[in-house]
Amino acid sequence: MPGYRTPGMDHPHYDWSALPDRPVLRWPNGARVAVCVVVNVEHYDLEPVAGSVTPTSMPGGGRGRGPAPDIATYSLREYGNRVGIFRILHVLKKYGVKATVALDAATAVRCPAIVRECLARGYEFAGHGLSATQAITSRMSEAQERAYISEALNAVRAATGKEVTGWLGPEYSESARTPAILADLGVTHVFDWPNDEQPYEMNIPTGRLIALPTLLELDDVYAHWHRRVAIARWEQMVKDAFDRLAMDGQSSGRLMVLSIHPWLIGQPHRIKSLEGALAHIAQSPDVWMATGSMITEWFTRHHAAKS
Repeated sequence: MPGYRTPGMDHPHYDWSALPDRPVLRWPNGARVAVCVVVNVEHYDLEPVAGSVTPTSMPGGGRGRGPAPDIATYSLREYGNRVGIFRILHVLKKYGVKATVALDAATAVRCPAIVRECLARGYEFAGHGLSATQAITSRMSEAQERAYISEALNAVRAATGKEVTGWLGPEYSESARTPAILADLGVTHVFDWPNDEQPYEMNIPTGRLIALPTLLELDDVYAHWHRRVAIARWEQMVKDAFDRLAMDGQSSGRLMVLSIHPWLIGQPHRIKSLEGALAHIAQSPDVWMATGSMITEWFTRHHAAKS
Protein backbone atom coordinates (compact mmCIF):
# COMPACT_ATOMS: atom_id res chain seq x y z
CA MET A 1 0.00 0.00 0.00
CA PRO A 2 1.35 3.44 -0.82
CA GLY A 3 1.99 5.73 2.11
CA TYR A 4 -0.43 8.51 2.93
CA ARG A 5 0.55 11.67 1.05
CA THR A 6 -0.30 15.22 1.91
CA PRO A 7 0.09 18.31 -0.30
CA GLY A 8 3.50 19.93 -0.32
CA MET A 9 7.09 18.79 -0.04
CA ASP A 10 8.30 15.23 0.58
CA HIS A 11 10.49 16.45 3.43
CA PRO A 12 10.67 19.39 5.86
CA HIS A 13 14.12 20.76 4.91
CA TYR A 14 12.87 23.79 2.94
CA ASP A 15 9.67 25.32 1.60
CA TRP A 16 8.46 25.03 -1.98
CA SER A 17 9.38 28.10 -4.00
CA ALA A 18 8.91 28.87 -7.69
CA LEU A 19 11.67 31.19 -8.88
CA PRO A 20 9.41 33.64 -10.80
CA ASP A 21 7.35 34.26 -7.66
CA ARG A 22 10.31 35.39 -5.50
CA PRO A 23 11.46 38.92 -4.77
CA VAL A 24 14.07 40.17 -7.21
CA LEU A 25 17.60 39.10 -6.29
CA ARG A 26 20.37 41.64 -6.85
CA TRP A 27 24.11 40.92 -6.58
CA PRO A 28 26.86 43.49 -5.80
CA ASN A 29 27.63 46.08 -8.48
CA GLY A 30 24.71 44.97 -10.62
CA ALA A 31 26.21 41.57 -11.45
CA ARG A 32 23.73 39.16 -12.99
CA VAL A 33 25.48 35.93 -11.98
CA ALA A 34 27.37 35.03 -8.81
CA VAL A 35 29.91 32.33 -9.71
CA CYS A 36 31.41 30.13 -7.01
CA VAL A 37 34.10 27.63 -8.04
CA VAL A 38 34.31 24.73 -5.58
CA VAL A 39 37.48 22.65 -5.75
CA ASN A 40 36.97 19.19 -4.25
CA VAL A 41 40.21 18.16 -2.51
CA GLU A 42 39.74 14.59 -1.34
CA HIS A 43 41.44 11.47 -0.02
CA TYR A 44 40.48 8.04 -1.33
CA ASP A 45 41.02 5.31 1.27
CA LEU A 46 43.19 2.50 -0.05
CA GLU A 47 41.37 -0.04 2.11
CA PRO A 48 37.67 0.21 3.01
CA VAL A 49 37.16 1.83 6.41
CA ALA A 50 35.34 -0.49 8.80
CA GLY A 51 31.70 0.46 9.22
CA SER A 52 31.74 3.13 6.53
CA VAL A 53 29.65 3.33 3.38
CA THR A 54 31.39 4.07 0.09
CA PRO A 55 29.09 5.94 -2.33
CA THR A 56 28.05 3.81 -5.29
CA SER A 57 28.90 6.72 -7.59
CA MET A 58 32.60 6.51 -6.72
CA PRO A 59 34.66 6.40 -9.92
CA GLY A 60 36.95 3.48 -10.51
CA GLY A 61 37.83 3.33 -14.17
CA GLY A 62 34.21 2.58 -14.98
CA ARG A 63 34.19 -0.47 -12.71
CA GLY A 64 33.39 0.87 -9.24
CA ARG A 65 35.67 0.15 -6.29
CA GLY A 66 38.18 -2.56 -7.09
CA PRO A 67 39.38 -5.35 -4.80
CA ALA A 68 41.30 -4.10 -1.79
CA PRO A 69 43.85 -2.68 -1.92
CA ASP A 70 42.33 -0.63 -4.74
CA ILE A 71 45.60 0.61 -6.19
CA ALA A 72 44.24 1.97 -9.48
CA THR A 73 41.53 4.19 -8.02
CA TYR A 74 43.65 5.22 -5.04
CA SER A 75 46.49 6.29 -7.34
CA LEU A 76 44.19 8.16 -9.70
CA ARG A 77 42.75 10.14 -6.82
CA GLU A 78 46.20 10.71 -5.36
CA TYR A 79 47.27 12.21 -8.68
CA GLY A 80 44.84 15.05 -8.00
CA ASN A 81 46.58 15.93 -4.74
CA ARG A 82 50.13 15.48 -6.07
CA VAL A 83 49.80 17.13 -9.49
CA GLY A 84 46.34 18.15 -10.65
CA ILE A 85 45.53 20.58 -7.85
CA PHE A 86 48.57 22.74 -8.61
CA ARG A 87 47.63 22.95 -12.27
CA ILE A 88 44.15 24.08 -11.24
CA LEU A 89 45.54 26.65 -8.80
CA HIS A 90 47.55 28.19 -11.63
CA VAL A 91 44.45 28.54 -13.80
CA LEU A 92 42.37 29.99 -10.96
CA LYS A 93 45.04 32.59 -10.23
CA LYS A 94 45.29 33.51 -13.91
CA TYR A 95 41.61 34.45 -14.01
CA GLY A 96 41.35 35.99 -10.56
CA VAL A 97 39.10 33.30 -9.11
CA LYS A 98 38.86 33.14 -5.31
CA ALA A 99 37.84 29.53 -4.92
CA THR A 100 36.10 27.65 -2.16
CA VAL A 101 38.13 24.53 -1.34
CA ALA A 102 36.02 21.60 -0.13
CA LEU A 103 38.63 19.81 1.98
CA ASP A 104 38.11 16.48 3.69
CA ALA A 105 39.70 15.63 7.03
CA ALA A 106 42.15 13.07 5.68
CA THR A 107 43.57 15.47 3.09
CA ALA A 108 43.73 18.31 5.61
CA VAL A 109 46.04 16.16 7.74
CA ARG A 110 48.03 14.46 4.97
CA CYS A 111 48.57 17.30 2.48
CA PRO A 112 49.82 20.46 4.23
CA ALA A 113 51.37 21.71 0.98
CA ILE A 114 47.91 22.04 -0.57
CA VAL A 115 46.62 23.87 2.48
CA ARG A 116 49.57 26.30 2.38
CA GLU A 117 49.08 27.06 -1.31
CA CYS A 118 45.35 27.69 -0.89
CA LEU A 119 45.90 29.88 2.16
CA ALA A 120 48.50 31.92 0.30
CA ARG A 121 45.91 32.62 -2.40
CA GLY A 122 43.26 33.72 0.07
CA TYR A 123 40.90 30.86 -0.69
CA GLU A 124 38.32 29.74 1.82
CA PHE A 125 37.70 26.21 3.02
CA ALA A 126 34.54 24.15 3.41
CA GLY A 127 34.14 20.89 5.28
CA HIS A 128 33.96 17.84 3.04
CA GLY A 129 33.61 14.84 5.32
CA LEU A 130 36.32 12.49 6.56
CA SER A 131 37.28 11.11 3.15
CA ALA A 132 35.78 10.54 -0.27
CA THR A 133 34.99 6.92 0.56
CA GLN A 134 33.17 7.60 3.84
CA ALA A 135 29.68 8.87 3.09
CA ILE A 136 27.07 10.25 5.45
CA THR A 137 24.03 7.97 5.52
CA SER A 138 20.91 7.35 7.58
CA ARG A 139 22.58 4.20 8.89
CA MET A 140 24.43 6.50 11.28
CA SER A 141 22.91 7.37 14.61
CA GLU A 142 22.52 11.05 15.38
CA ALA A 143 25.48 10.86 17.74
CA GLN A 144 27.64 9.15 15.12
CA GLU A 145 26.78 11.70 12.45
CA ARG A 146 27.37 14.63 14.78
CA ALA A 147 30.77 13.21 15.73
CA TYR A 148 31.61 12.62 12.06
CA ILE A 149 30.77 16.20 11.02
CA SER A 150 32.50 17.67 14.07
CA GLU A 151 35.67 15.71 13.33
CA ALA A 152 35.63 16.81 9.69
CA LEU A 153 35.16 20.49 10.53
CA ASN A 154 37.72 20.47 13.33
CA ALA A 155 40.35 18.83 11.12
CA VAL A 156 40.02 21.59 8.52
CA ARG A 157 40.02 24.30 11.18
CA ALA A 158 43.16 22.86 12.76
CA ALA A 159 44.96 22.55 9.43
CA THR A 160 44.04 26.01 8.13
CA GLY A 161 43.69 28.12 11.26
CA LYS A 162 40.45 29.43 9.74
CA GLU A 163 36.81 29.27 10.70
CA VAL A 164 34.92 26.83 8.48
CA THR A 165 31.31 27.77 7.74
CA GLY A 166 30.63 25.88 4.49
CA TRP A 167 29.90 22.21 3.85
CA LEU A 168 29.84 19.85 0.88
CA GLY A 169 29.12 16.24 1.77
CA PRO A 170 31.26 13.50 0.21
CA GLU A 171 29.45 12.73 -3.07
CA TYR A 172 26.71 15.13 -1.84
CA SER A 173 25.76 12.60 0.85
CA GLU A 174 23.42 13.50 3.71
CA SER A 175 21.01 11.90 6.13
CA ALA A 176 17.64 13.30 7.12
CA ARG A 177 19.36 14.97 10.11
CA THR A 178 22.30 16.56 8.31
CA PRO A 179 21.02 20.15 7.76
CA ALA A 180 20.05 20.56 11.41
CA ILE A 181 23.36 19.14 12.64
CA LEU A 182 25.35 21.34 10.28
CA ALA A 183 23.63 24.49 11.49
CA ASP A 184 24.00 23.49 15.11
CA LEU A 185 27.76 23.07 14.56
CA GLY A 186 28.17 26.55 13.09
CA VAL A 187 27.86 25.85 9.35
CA THR A 188 26.07 28.66 7.51
CA HIS A 189 25.90 27.33 3.94
CA VAL A 190 25.73 23.97 2.22
CA PHE A 191 26.35 22.92 -1.40
CA ASP A 192 24.57 19.54 -1.32
CA TRP A 193 21.19 20.41 -2.85
CA PRO A 194 21.32 20.90 -6.68
CA ASN A 195 17.76 22.10 -7.06
CA ASP A 196 17.87 25.82 -7.87
CA GLU A 197 19.65 28.77 -9.48
CA GLN A 198 19.43 31.02 -6.43
CA PRO A 199 20.35 30.61 -2.76
CA TYR A 200 17.54 29.79 -0.36
CA GLU A 201 16.98 29.25 3.34
CA MET A 202 16.67 25.78 4.81
CA ASN A 203 14.26 25.00 7.62
CA ILE A 204 16.25 24.13 10.74
CA PRO A 205 15.39 24.13 14.45
CA THR A 206 18.08 26.64 15.44
CA GLY A 207 20.35 29.07 13.61
CA ARG A 208 20.32 29.75 9.90
CA LEU A 209 21.50 27.58 6.99
CA ILE A 210 21.59 28.78 3.39
CA ALA A 211 21.62 26.32 0.50
CA LEU A 212 23.95 27.28 -2.36
CA PRO A 213 22.78 24.88 -5.07
CA THR A 214 25.47 23.27 -7.21
CA LEU A 215 24.78 22.90 -10.93
CA LEU A 216 25.21 19.14 -10.70
CA GLU A 217 25.10 18.53 -14.44
CA LEU A 218 28.23 20.70 -14.74
CA ASP A 219 30.12 18.87 -11.99
CA ASP A 220 33.09 17.54 -13.97
CA VAL A 221 32.85 14.03 -12.48
CA TYR A 222 29.11 13.80 -13.02
CA ALA A 223 29.23 15.13 -16.59
CA HIS A 224 32.51 13.85 -18.00
CA TRP A 225 33.25 10.71 -15.99
CA HIS A 226 29.81 9.28 -15.35
CA ARG A 227 27.79 10.60 -18.29
CA ARG A 228 30.74 10.38 -20.72
CA VAL A 229 30.31 13.94 -21.98
CA ALA A 230 33.39 14.82 -24.04
CA ILE A 231 35.57 17.28 -22.15
CA ALA A 232 35.41 19.86 -24.95
CA ARG A 233 31.64 19.55 -24.82
CA TRP A 234 31.77 20.04 -21.03
CA GLU A 235 33.65 23.31 -21.59
CA GLN A 236 30.95 24.49 -23.97
CA MET A 237 28.24 23.43 -21.53
CA VAL A 238 29.79 25.63 -18.84
CA LYS A 239 29.99 28.57 -21.23
CA ASP A 240 26.41 28.05 -22.45
CA ALA A 241 25.12 27.76 -18.89
CA PHE A 242 26.81 30.98 -17.84
CA ASP A 243 25.53 32.87 -20.87
CA ARG A 244 21.97 31.75 -20.20
CA LEU A 245 22.22 32.59 -16.50
CA ALA A 246 23.52 36.04 -17.40
CA MET A 247 20.57 36.53 -19.72
CA ASP A 248 18.05 35.39 -17.12
CA GLY A 249 19.91 37.29 -14.40
CA GLN A 250 18.92 40.59 -15.97
CA SER A 251 15.54 40.29 -14.29
CA SER A 252 16.72 38.53 -11.09
CA GLY A 253 20.23 37.41 -10.16
CA ARG A 254 21.37 33.84 -10.62
CA LEU A 255 23.91 31.58 -8.89
CA MET A 256 26.40 29.29 -10.64
CA VAL A 257 28.24 26.88 -8.34
CA LEU A 258 30.81 24.98 -10.42
CA SER A 259 32.21 21.87 -8.73
CA ILE A 260 35.54 20.51 -10.03
CA HIS A 261 37.97 17.74 -9.06
CA PRO A 262 41.77 17.91 -9.39
CA TRP A 263 42.18 14.22 -10.23
CA LEU A 264 39.95 14.73 -13.28
CA ILE A 265 40.03 18.28 -14.67
CA GLY A 266 43.63 18.67 -13.50
CA GLN A 267 44.84 16.13 -16.05
CA PRO A 268 47.07 17.59 -18.81
CA HIS A 269 44.60 16.72 -21.57
CA ARG A 270 41.63 18.30 -19.75
CA ILE A 271 42.95 21.44 -18.04
CA LYS A 272 42.54 23.56 -21.18
CA SER A 273 38.79 23.03 -20.95
CA LEU A 274 38.68 24.49 -17.46
CA GLU A 275 40.85 27.37 -18.64
CA GLY A 276 38.59 28.02 -21.61
CA ALA A 277 35.47 27.98 -19.46
CA LEU A 278 36.90 30.34 -16.83
CA ALA A 279 38.32 32.71 -19.45
CA HIS A 280 34.84 33.03 -20.92
CA ILE A 281 33.24 33.71 -17.55
CA ALA A 282 35.93 36.05 -16.23
CA GLN A 283 35.71 38.42 -19.20
CA SER A 284 31.99 39.03 -18.67
CA PRO A 285 30.86 42.33 -17.10
CA ASP A 286 27.92 40.44 -15.61
CA VAL A 287 29.84 38.14 -13.25
CA TRP A 288 30.57 38.36 -9.54
CA MET A 289 33.31 35.83 -8.73
CA ALA A 290 32.76 34.99 -5.08
CA THR A 291 33.34 32.39 -2.41
CA GLY A 292 30.56 30.52 -0.67
CA SER A 293 30.73 32.66 2.45
CA MET A 294 30.72 35.90 0.43
CA ILE A 295 27.55 34.81 -1.37
CA THR A 296 25.94 33.64 1.86
CA GLU A 297 26.72 36.88 3.70
CA TRP A 298 25.36 39.04 0.89
CA PHE A 299 22.22 36.95 0.49
CA THR A 300 21.57 36.83 4.22
CA ARG A 301 22.07 40.56 4.65
CA HIS A 302 20.05 41.72 1.66
CA HIS A 303 17.59 39.01 0.68
CA ALA A 304 17.01 36.22 3.18
CA ALA A 305 13.77 36.39 5.14
CA LYS A 306 14.21 37.75 8.63
CA SER A 307 13.76 35.27 11.43
